[in-house]
Amino acid sequence: MPVIAGGAGALAMATIFSIIVLGVAIVAGSAPLLVAGALTFVAVHRSRRHAALRHRNVSVPVPPPPARPVRRPDLEWGKVRNRFHALRSAYAAFECDPMEVLRLPALADVSVPSTARFVDAFAEAQALDTDRFPPASHAAAFEAAVDRAERAWQAAREAAQRIRLSGLSPAERATVERVIKLLTTARDSDSDPERLAAYSRARSELAKLDRAGVIHLPPTAGAALDAAARGALPG
Repeated sequence: MPVIAGGAGALAMATIFSIIVLGVAIVAGSAPLLVAGALTFVAVHRSRRHAALRHRNVSVPVPPPPARPVRRPDLEWGKVRNRFHALRSAYAAFECDPMEVLRLPALADVSVPSTARFVDAFAEAQALDTDRFPPASHAAAFEAAVDRAERAWQAAREAAQRIRLSGLSPAERATVERVIKLLTTARDSDSDPERLAAYSRARSELAKLDRAGVIHLPPTAGAALDAAARGALPG
């Protein structure tokens, strides 16, 4: 038995030694490859690092700021002038419409502070309006005047809408409402005699209100009613 055990142990030791020798041989044989691989890894790593540093140091070109649009004072003045002409058209449309004057009488009454402020602001802008592009100082004054006139018009309309017929006596309010009905009939009637009679009665009633100072009828509104009473329907 000892002999057998000793033989087995010797065989095992020999096997282990053979494996170790084989491993050393493999490692020794592979050493050049391992060294070459290590050198390649280091070279690649250094190359990437240098590339990153170069990229970090390269200045990225900054795009130029967007070009500012060329300011054309003449075009700006033209836009302001268009705004003023739109305001003037709105004011003229009101003054030519008897129905609107009856619905918002305060907007035709310069004794109402908001209306008076608008009339003054409008007159100032009207005085500065020119057919040709003016000097810079004149154009700036015109723009400021148009701004004031637009704000004043909005304020005057809002005040007139709040007031409406509240400042009239019951009898005066009834007369205004009767004239509005006459104008509505004249506008909607298909009968020429009825239409002309309604315009004529409305014109007569409005003339009385105007003389009494109850309604301040603009001349253009009166002219529109006169034309309608003569048979020419307002546009």
